[in-house]
Amino acid sequence: MSFFESEIVQQESKRLFEDYQQLMHLGSDYGKFDREGKKLFIAQMEALMERYRIFMKRFELSDDFQARMTVEQLRTQLGQMGITPDQMFDQAKRTLEQMHRQASG
Repeated sequence: MSFFESEIVQQESKRLFEDYQQLMHLGSDYGKFDREGKKLFIAQMEALMERYRIFMKRFELSDDFQARMTVEQLRTQLGQMGITPDQMFDQAKRTLEQMHRQASG
């Protein structure tokens, strides 16, 4: 079975996309959140980023050609912006940490 034919992969991909879309919609009102609302939003974003990192690691570890090609396409796209996938995740983590400090201060 292909990596992308896996029901687990399809379900997690769908959940990640839906959760991301919901958080982005919710995040458009971030400036209106109270302190606790901001902390909750940040925690949800951190959890989503960790799920995405794990999901991408599954792609990297897979023997499936399509999964490997997906990773390479991501690397190429990010490389055009001068970053690697690890740098993308690290930057997201730093941004969320900074947001957390601002919400706590």
